[in-house]
Amino acid sequence: MIRLATLRRGRLLQTLFPDRWNGALSAFALAFIGWAMWQAFDWAVLRAALAPDAERCFADGVGACWGVITEKHRALLFGRYPYAEQWRPMLAVGVLLLAVVITLFPRSPRALRIAVWLPALPVFFALMAGGVAGLTPVPSRQWGGLPLTVMLWLLAVAIALPVGVLTAMGRHSGLPAVRTLCGLFVELLRGVPLVSILFMASFMVPLLLPPEARVDMLLRVQVALGLFGGAYLSENIRGGIQAVPAGQVQAALSLGMTPRQADWLVVLPQALRHALPAMFNSFIGLFKETTLVTVVSLYELTGSLSLAIGGDPVWRPFFLEAYLFIGAIYWLCCFSLSRYSRGLERRLAATSA
Repeated sequence: MIRLATLRRGRLLQTLFPDRWNGALSAFALAFIGWAMWQAFDWAVLRAALAPDAERCFADGVGACWGVITEKHRALLFGRYPYAEQWRPMLAVGVLLLAVVITLFPRSPRALRIAVWLPALPVFFALMAGGVAGLTPVPSRQWGGLPLTVMLWLLAVAIALPVGVLTAMGRHSGLPAVRTLCGLFVELLRGVPLVSILFMASFMVPLLLPPEARVDMLLRVQVALGLFGGAYLSENIRGGIQAVPAGQVQAALSLGMTPRQADWLVVLPQALRHALPAMFNSFIGLFKETTLVTVVSLYELTGSLSLAIGGDPVWRPFFLEAYLFIGAIYWLCCFSLSRYSRGLERRLAATSA
């Protein structure tokens, strides 16, 4: 171990200081990074104001005003949800996150995963919407913050995954009509920005439906997000299908499988394994794209930040601290997904070795 550490240190020094000119540039870059990190630490920690006291935050020599988080954390996390009922979205998002953790835990039995999700979604919607068990009804237009972000992402993934698999297999089909329809669907949704799809779902769809067929805007936006994510997942999975050797299909056919069985039982599992990094990249991208629902007046995390800080002249100057708080939540979620993806890749590689 000591020798390995010495070799790594030697390689690092050789990379940073191969000659005088590059060594000087490396030294300057390291000094600048160290200075910037110290300035950030001094602003965020040493001179920070933690108490929710706006006058203290405006005093000279004070760094970050984390008191804005102390003062506004409920509005940041739960948006326009009624203040007295905010225990409900806190409990609801806890139920969803617990179900996600149990699902992603590698040793959890499949029966347990199904048993967790069967009550998780009904409990979530019962807590958020109310109207049952004596809970006060809360319309979906008042949902916001972290619960709305988590719900939009999870249900978008639940819609996108089967849509992506079906359209990818459809583009791999031997039927020209199926290939054409699946190709048109994928290229149409990938060829326009998500904002335009959200506007269509929010404003155009109600005009095309009869007056008696009212569909909640949150549901329309949810389906739009899922279909948009499904179009990108479809291309990820199609790339995985193309990475499967043709000999795999020929071997399956020689064992007596039908072409459909060969596609679904032999090609698709291997394609999903090949496409796993790209799929998780799409999942992470979809999580961040939930921020765009703000343009159709659904206030998830970033939208609730605008509501909480933008309308308060006392705390409005401290937008940076609030954005850093929201950014830390997004980073933690995306980093956790990324690390889980790496671990899943290693486990699949170990089982296939």
